[in-house]
Amino acid sequence: MTTDECFSASHWGDTVTVSIAEFMSDIQAQHLTPRLTADGSYTFFSSEFGECFHSHHGAEQEARGKFVLPTGLPERAQQDDLTILDICYGLGYNSAAALDCIWQVNPDCRVTLVALETDGAVSEVAIANNYLHHWSQKVQHDLSTLCTERQLRTPTLNAQILIGDARQTIQPLAQGDFMADAIFLDPFSPPHCPQLWTVEFLNQVRHCLQSDGRLATYSCSAAVRSALITAGFQIGASAPVGRRTPGTVAALSCTAALPALSVQELEHLQTRAAIPYRDPELKDTMSLIHERRRQAQQHSALEPTRQWKNRWMSV
Repeated sequence: MTTDECFSASHWGDTVTVSIAEFMSDIQAQHLTPRLTADGSYTFFSSEFGECFHSHHGAEQEARGKFVLPTGLPERAQQDDLTILDICYGLGYNSAAALDCIWQVNPDCRVTLVALETDGAVSEVAIANNYLHHWSQKVQHDLSTLCTERQLRTPTLNAQILIGDARQTIQPLAQGDFMADAIFLDPFSPPHCPQLWTVEFLNQVRHCLQSDGRLATYSCSAAVRSALITAGFQIGASAPVGRRTPGTVAALSCTAALPALSVQELEHLQTRAAIPYRDPELKDTMSLIHERRRQAQQHSALEPTRQWKNRWMSV
């Protein structure tokens, strides 16, 4: 979404207990509540955003099925080097699942990881409470150090967490020579966090993706998919994980073999639901972004989304 030095110790002691209490206080101040998911992994419910960080069907399952597999990391792990951009790091599950997958296939693969997150407190509590225990000891150790130091360099991992508004922290990456093989796009849902689903933000994201890279997100929102297309991506559907709705996978090349959208999904992109969120200067408030889209929908000649729903309900 750093812990103090005591988290890097090999044993849990009284000093650590005090630190955890301090971090839990931070979490409570942010209106976050731990929730156990169906696969035994924990997530947080955010009362600020009114939703959990992960599906209740399984946070670990979602990290692998929605992000690692759609970006082709098991196959790409045969490479000597891989670069990952994790947008909205949160508890660190997507990065943990990716590193674990890569190093199971190729223990010598050198990974560059850049994570964007508004606040480091969530990952601190995840480490402190051993929420990453599903993954290897190496992954747990490396991400614990990353959480503490905000950066890490080992023979197989060069990583950093950039704290702040992702709309701002992504810009130096997009304007520089950073290029990712895989991008995980994992903000809260569009209604609750439209800032990170706009055409303008996704255009910044596009400049961070290798020509043969893949972007994955859990969202199948028509507004998100339309914004990806407008920003220059080709899109496809990723397999449902723990629910009926699919995710979305995107690439830059028109020759990319992406799973095709269904007829129903294609028609959804021709409705008013597909009008994307806009944030021209990458600094507007959530309410302004929503209002701008509402007005665009009000004046749109596209089919009302209700008609599309009714048509498909009768099929």
